[in-house]
Amino acid sequence: MTEGDIAEDIKDNCIFIGSKPFMNYVTGVVMQFTTKGADEVILKARGKFISRAVDIAEVISKRFMDGTIEISTVNIDSEGFKNREGRDVMVSIIEITLRKK
Repeated sequence: MTEGDIAEDIKDNCIFIGSKPFMNYVTGVVMQFTTKGADEVILKARGKFISRAVDIAEVISKRFMDGTIEISTVNIDSEGFKNREGRDVMVSIIEITLRKK
């Protein structure tokens, strides 16, 4: 396995949370575990979508895949970028790792 293969595996198991319907993300994560056989899936969200990522992780681990999936790690951070007006802005980010038990 080359370094590029490892990076590709990581990208395949990352789901970026945004404004799509809630159940689209839940279905996507469940499919990663069941259809693609992933051992872990990482949910990533920024700003106002952080609470949605937490809700998705909880629904998956407590309802849809109860007893088979656990929340293994939660990483929080912030990153800076320039907004539309050109000002430097900091935004919070979260990464929630779901792993098979």
